[in-house]
Amino acid sequence: MTSPAHRIQRHWLAALFFLPVAAHAGDSGAQVQVYAAASMTNAMDDAIDAYEADHDVDIVPVYASSSTLARQIASGAPADIYISANEQWMDWLDDQHVTLGERVDLLRNRLVLIAPAQSDIQTFTPGGDTPIASQLEDGQRLSVGETSHVPAGIYAKEALQSIGEWNALESRLANGDNVRAAMALVERSEAPLGIVYETDAKASDRVKEVGVFPDDSHDPITYPLAVVDPQPSDATQAFRQWLTGDDALSIFSRYGFTPANAD
Repeated sequence: MTSPAHRIQRHWLAALFFLPVAAHAGDSGAQVQVYAAASMTNAMDDAIDAYEADHDVDIVPVYASSSTLARQIASGAPADIYISANEQWMDWLDDQHVTLGERVDLLRNRLVLIAPAQSDIQTFTPGGDTPIASQLEDGQRLSVGETSHVPAGIYAKEALQSIGEWNALESRLANGDNVRAAMALVERSEAPLGIVYETDAKASDRVKEVGVFPDDSHDPITYPLAVVDPQPSDATQAFRQWLTGDDALSIFSRYGFTPANAD
């Protein structure tokens, strides 16, 4: 099993280079590599800790933007399970003729506007009487995931277009490589506002939620899960099954995710 400290040290490196991290795993049990959207970091780490406590297996998480992970998988990265923050990148992998099995919608999320925890910006509803642009001073930017490929950025663009603020804000965006990078700018007060998932806002004590985008302003934020290996190991099958069960879903729910089948 992998200690949380060792997991933190390597899962982001693996996302950058998709190194063969299996050589660093424990000597006893099987190993399962889970490529998961960056917004799942805290919740998935807790889920893995809970699972490993009762199973002789080493779950190796790799976190990055869904687009980065999908491209790595298409290039041969050794993922056993992939969880995307949107349907688009899972569909793209299928279009690349990557074998995907047992696909299921796992979780849902919401899109929120955040500010640094000590900000004077008061709560308001995006799309309401207060334009987001009015809360930015000259030279200040709105932090988002890269709107061309990062799911959180794609949802942000859809929402801004829907509420009629895209034209005013497009040139004032600070684009991050993933949603956690977008949040980091706000955490460091390098951006006065950012658009992230509700679960990201809940995971940080350095930001506060100042608004929730209407659900109908963007496509539903859905996290599909699929097994990547065409001949999955018993350990992969078992962990995939556990992720869709009540024990895992209760952990995800504590971080603000909603089970996709909650409707």
